[in-house]
Amino acid sequence: MTRMNKKYVEDVAPALMKKFEYKSPMQIPRLEKIVVNVGCGDVKDNAKGLDAVVNEISAITGQHAVVTKARKSVANFKVREGMPVGVKVTLRHDRMWEFLDRLLNVALPRVRDFRGINPNSFDGRGNYALGIKEQLIFPEIEYDKIDKIRGMDIVICTTAQTDEEAREMLSLLGAPFTQA
Repeated sequence: MTRMNKKYVEDVAPALMKKFEYKSPMQIPRLEKIVVNVGCGDVKDNAKGLDAVVNEISAITGQHAVVTKARKSVANFKVREGMPVGVKVTLRHDRMWEFLDRLLNVALPRVRDFRGINPNSFDGRGNYALGIKEQLIFPEIEYDKIDKIRGMDIVICTTAQTDEEAREMLSLLGAPFTQA
């Protein structure tokens, strides 16, 4: 059991049970998955660039990344159906907990002028979306070996019914929300 998972089981779940007065332990919100997505439409002509993005995301997450392809042709973006336009990884179980631990305790504090993450980025169903401007905040990435600075989207999917439950769970896990 990972450190973050142990914290959830021992501290967070009982605190949520007490605060929201659930009748059953199965009602307690928990993490389902974390999806890391990088859009890289600029590598449609450059296969080595796509391999570099796959390797970087695989190093950050600890799991092999999947290349996503365009579903439709869009003439304005010079994209045809089936062209590679991004890379994604879906993390579950221990890898998910490890990644969340590294994100909250190592990567986010390395962001320049970091004041916290937006507490309003919930989707209404208890899922949280976070955008990161550069992959350099992760210690697995070496500055000299990257070809281009890329951003990424990180979506934390929970079983919470409301945003309030999910916000409480993530803040108990150590998410540094800004005070609005």
